[in-house]
Amino acid sequence: MPDVTGPEPPEQVLKRINTKVPHPARIYDYLLGGKDNYAADREAAEQLLKLSPGTREGVRAHRAFLRRAVRHLATEAGMTQFLDLGTGIPTQGNTHEIAQQANPEARVAYVDNDPIVLVHGRALLTGTGVTTVIEADLREPDTILSHPEVQAVIDFDRPVAVILAGVMHFITDQENPYDLVERFKAAVPSGSRLLLSHITLDFAPQVRSEELSKPYDKSTAPMVSRSHAEVAKFFEGWQLVDPGIVEVVQWRPDERQEHIPGGGHAWAYGGIAVKP
Repeated sequence: MPDVTGPEPPEQVLKRINTKVPHPARIYDYLLGGKDNYAADREAAEQLLKLSPGTREGVRAHRAFLRRAVRHLATEAGMTQFLDLGTGIPTQGNTHEIAQQANPEARVAYVDNDPIVLVHGRALLTGTGVTTVIEADLREPDTILSHPEVQAVIDFDRPVAVILAGVMHFITDQENPYDLVERFKAAVPSGSRLLLSHITLDFAPQVRSEELSKPYDKSTAPMVSRSHAEVAKFFEGWQLVDPGIVEVVQWRPDERQEHIPGGGHAWAYGGIAVKP
């Protein structure tokens, strides 16, 4: 299979980035200590840090959950195909790195709507052969599922791990988040997995949802917190694997688990479910 290619050169892709508008992927990058962000992204991230000084550790704990969950999928669950939606800017411990450590033949398709992810993703994935990255919006499932590069990597007649890590809280209720997830769930066969994590204020009753979303008011997508019951609805019809839907730090923790100062919380739920 050929390496990832595209008709649009990186310099043209980068010209499409509006550096004055914060983007969730770049805010996340800044909080993780990355360098692929701009002043508007850093300003929004600093607002989050004022709201919760443990935000950096919480974001890292969220990322650590993703690594553990993908490792589970690639080893214990034996998954060989991964559709990672809203992947964000590449950093250490990416899905394809973890999956292909367990199985060099594992296939991964990354999807994100930020052009900068496309540029960095293509540079990172050169030579992998069984991994691709496309620029698309998860609000348009049909575009993603029918995309030639996704179709070249993912065989939808075989089980697929659908990954929605830290992205559905950027989809408002008006954008029908549950319907969107159901579209992806319906596109994969029995034995597929859904890995999903989501921001919540269940662990921070003193914080109002308006306060949490304010740093994202000027971004490309607002942040919407959801309760345990609302997050559980994304998994409806599929069988949850142990330990179910829990705070991300409690999902099969290991010795490398990120410590959150002062006994704080990651403000996020995570879980994995299997399609019957």
